[in-house]
Amino acid sequence: MSREKQTFEAKRWLQTAREDLAAADTLFQNDLFSHSCFLAQQAAEKAIKALWHNSGEEPWGHSIQRLLTVLPDLSIRKELESLLPDAVLLDRYYIPTRYPNGLPDLTPGQVYFMQDAEAALRAAVRLVSKVSELMAEEEEG
Repeated sequence: MSREKQTFEAKRWLQTAREDLAAADTLFQNDLFSHSCFLAQQAAEKAIKALWHNSGEEPWGHSIQRLLTVLPDLSIRKELESLLPDAVLLDRYYIPTRYPNGLPDLTPGQVYFMQDAEAALRAAVRLVSKVSELMAEEEEG
């Protein structure tokens, strides 16, 4: 894949991450906390996948923690090490926020509260912001 195509693909993933983050905030404002948690997870996952595409690699999987710890670009991986706790937190929201059969006799809306969504949004904002910063630096340099 050409460098131009890699950059284009990375930007598409990052733009989608930003849109997911905005949607997560809208859901939060409407008290749909489980859905907000899930889209916060999606925003962070897509932002990290943008870095993979920017490196010319095809990301696989949905675990943000794994995507970070095996990121092909070692220098960027080191830059993101401090955000691993955010990745771990967000990974918890990938499945149970969406499916009632992942919870004992409850629905996601009965399990996830404002505090959960606030924490998820903060973590996603940190990850998406850092990826945006790293990609902007690379574009400038």
